[in-house]
Amino acid sequence: MYERLRQRFRQIMAAQQFLSTVKYVAGTKPSFLLSEIAAYLDEPLTAGQMYEALRPHLAGLGLTVQKTGEDYTISRLLPSPPYILNPAEEKRIDAYLSLSSMPSVLETAIEQYITRKTGKDWSDPVILERLRRAIVAQKDDYWKPAGKRSLQYTKGYSVLGYLAYHFPVYFMQTRHLLAQLARDGLLKQEMTILDLGTGPGVIPLAIEDFWMCLDTAKATVCSVERSKEHIEAFGALATSIATTNNQVTIEPPREADITSPRDVPLPDSVDLMIFSNMLNELAGLPVAARADIVMEYVKRLAPDGTVLIIEPAEEATSTGLRVLALALKKRGLSIYAPCTFVWGTNCTPDRCWSFQTAPSLRPTRIMNTLAACNEPFRYVNTDIKYSYVMLRKDGEVRTSCTIPKDMKALRLSKVHLNVGKRITVVAAKMSEDLGDKETHIFRLCDGSAEKPVYAVLPAFHIMPSNRELGSSPYGTVLEIRNVLVRYNPAHDAYNLLVNRDSGVTPFPLSREI
Repeated sequence: MYERLRQRFRQIMAAQQFLSTVKYVAGTKPSFLLSEIAAYLDEPLTAGQMYEALRPHLAGLGLTVQKTGEDYTISRLLPSPPYILNPAEEKRIDAYLSLSSMPSVLETAIEQYITRKTGKDWSDPVILERLRRAIVAQKDDYWKPAGKRSLQYTKGYSVLGYLAYHFPVYFMQTRHLLAQLARDGLLKQEMTILDLGTGPGVIPLAIEDFWMCLDTAKATVCSVERSKEHIEAFGALATSIATTNNQVTIEPPREADITSPRDVPLPDSVDLMIFSNMLNELAGLPVAARADIVMEYVKRLAPDGTVLIIEPAEEATSTGLRVLALALKKRGLSIYAPCTFVWGTNCTPDRCWSFQTAPSLRPTRIMNTLAACNEPFRYVNTDIKYSYVMLRKDGEVRTSCTIPKDMKALRLSKVHLNVGKRITVVAAKMSEDLGDKETHIFRLCDGSAEKPVYAVLPAFHIMPSNRELGSSPYGTVLEIRNVLVRYNPAHDAYNLLVNRDSGVTPFPLSREI
């Protein structure tokens, strides 16, 4: 036992020495042969052995490798330039996002796949009833406590039910997130994208569809999925909608369990890493364990790469994402969006229910056909609501601001000391309208609050001076002046009452102290 521990210690120390040496040499010259490293090591290693040891760390070290005979040339990784949208592409994306339905070719491909898999037309009453049972079972399972869920969308009618009910909404929300990445300059001229837990290929197919809005950007899309049935569905859908577009290369999914990152064959360097609607399915694992899984993959993320995590907008799942995001922030990633830490503090995320909405999806033919029954609401899934977080390795954030020292803005963590008083706050708008036509309600966050804080604007108090509260996009940092603090005991939260004497304006993010 002691000898095994000793040997393991020697291996760890040798690996650390090797990586430290590579990092040092890379800092002194733009490129070098891997065999040059051997002279610095205590343990003799061949170029092949060194390459295998180095490969998982290439992206993290900002290096790239090219085979040179029996050796390997190591070079500094030159980042691909960001893809800057031109006015024509901006207009194209606006038109694309205005579409309320999936591409007809993809809708037809899903119908044809269900028909082929079942041996009967998808609209056959027997098939429809089996799809209804699968959808209801998935929804019932989803609402169970985290430790009692099975959430197995991996076999038979569970896969077909997923295609009929979940796929369209997830496909549409991906459109909006890809547009956001493009407009923020987070896409590159040439990039490698990794989709972890791809299911039937929602993300890769959405990428291929979205990339038609772009003139010259290119992407290689890799994916990982453990379910053979999902991989089969992915292959069928990808073949059905294949185009002559050579801007996007979709590689066949790699069959593996993403909870074991070291066993997953991965690209050396990834520019965009996506976990879509799947980390919540690991709810049986502690937050720290899920964060460890993500960070293991982040080793392959390019120094200027982005991690995108998407989850459903349901309260427990959405707040769970915020808890996970903070755990990843504490491990060294920066939260690029949607959060803005106005005061430079870490938030209390366990009650942070924050999600984005977009125009509803037009029901597919399958949804409309399934809904021709006694309980139609069970089978129509058209609301585009999702929670997301974008994280970076380089410390970049979408929105940062500095509060001037002479500005009398109150942290949201202090509102409990000011009940009944009028105050000014600087905070991000972290929801769409949660109220109704008479009373408009919006979630606020500045990164300091321990309890939820909402801005409440009665319709009869809407004025040009406060209209920005309703019209500003999700995530906008606002200066909200002259609002009355009220405590809401029913929800253990605080309301900031906005009236006709209140002012709401976007906060000047470049403002100097």
